[in-house]
Amino acid sequence: MTAPAQRQIALLVSVVGAAIVALDGTILLMAQPGMQRELGASVVQIQWTSTGYLVAVAALLVIAGRLGDRYGHSRLLFVGLLGFGVASAGIALAPTVGWVILLRAVQGGFAAFLQPATLALLRLAYPADQLGKPIAIRTSAIAVAAGTGPLLGGVLVAHLGWRAVFWVNVPLTFVIAVLALAVRTPAPQRADSPRLNLTSAGLLAVALAILVHALADVPARGWTAATTLLAFLAVTGVATVLIWHERRTTHPIVPPAVARSVPVTASMAILLVITAGLFGALFRATFYLQDVLRLDPLDSGLRVLPLTVLMVLGSPAAVAALRRYGARRTAMAGTVLVVVGIAGLSRLGPASTWMAMAVVFAAMGAGFATVMVTATGTVVGDAPPGYAGVVSGLKQTAMNIGPTFGIAVAASASGAAASTMSSTLLILAALAALGLLPASRLPRRPAHQEGDGTTRIRPTQAPTSQAAPARHTSS
Repeated sequence: MTAPAQRQIALLVSVVGAAIVALDGTILLMAQPGMQRELGASVVQIQWTSTGYLVAVAALLVIAGRLGDRYGHSRLLFVGLLGFGVASAGIALAPTVGWVILLRAVQGGFAAFLQPATLALLRLAYPADQLGKPIAIRTSAIAVAAGTGPLLGGVLVAHLGWRAVFWVNVPLTFVIAVLALAVRTPAPQRADSPRLNLTSAGLLAVALAILVHALADVPARGWTAATTLLAFLAVTGVATVLIWHERRTTHPIVPPAVARSVPVTASMAILLVITAGLFGALFRATFYLQDVLRLDPLDSGLRVLPLTVLMVLGSPAAVAALRRYGARRTAMAGTVLVVVGIAGLSRLGPASTWMAMAVVFAAMGAGFATVMVTATGTVVGDAPPGYAGVVSGLKQTAMNIGPTFGIAVAASASGAAASTMSSTLLILAALAALGLLPASRLPRRPAHQEGDGTTRIRPTQAPTSQAAPARHTSS
């Protein structure tokens, strides 16, 4: 099979794999009420169908990326897709809510396997100077999948019941898993590949699991509850031990070449605060539209639709801006758009027109697409050779923790009144504005090669010979 054909298959597998996870995240919202009624579940149990998934994903993302660097990302993607599909079928057949919670956690574990692999696969299939367009296509597909999830879920639940939203995943994952086996990338040389440090992996998994669980519990317990404070204290303690261990081990789970890469760490910081601000704002806006303006779910979704549309349209525009203006200015412009959109949303009230709402949601969507394309391209493009998986895992971790943190901030403000809505959104806008600081650390100079949407790999960031895995070449 020719190299262009291999790249097209890799792109298809990456795009559909990422879209399946995005679709599953939003389609579930429409299944939970029916699930609660049929299974006789409590509100806390239904919440755990989401929390258990999030905890499993966050705990395993970086570990899965590391395993992909060692054993091959096509294999990890195949296992992740197949497991995700089997877990989905199990949920659809689950007799009790306890089984749903357990299988959702299993599904989250397999999602952690496939998410970093979808990005790392692009890094192996495309040269660094041609990653912009594939990443833009992937970002657009995620936006479409996430945006259509509630609509598709509503149709399926209305006609076939809540279990149908999980059956949807089964044929898709199996077909894409088979295609993943057709993607050929150079096999890693295991003799030169750093082994997985089980101590670091365990400490990282525990720290992230506790953090995500604590943030998910903030809406119910509050920031100052004893359990919340104890959880944050535990995260601090485990993280301190992890850092101490990482500095002394010969095989750290986050290699020094990655930890010292300014573009990579800056991009992950941007994604963390921007996703926190955006998803927190959407959380508050959804309740405002339905509880204050008394709009039904469909009308509320139509008000937010410009965000999805501009995410799709903004992704290719971001690639062009990235080529012309460079990562720094493009990321800063995207951050400003998100901040302006969230701040503009805080000024809206019951008398605001549909057009005014459309403008602020469009600004948020265009800005988020710009940040996503720029930060993702920089993270993957600047990944030191052999570490595409662990870098992709770190990026996905930021993308999971950010929304959880943002929703915790948004939910901690009680009430749906306009004054509460305004003050909360201003806090979230300020949180998103923090992204300007790491954005200023991204590379200034635009790339001039045709198709370039990322920065070049820096030779000084290559791993040392002691722990260097085999260098992957583009297939």
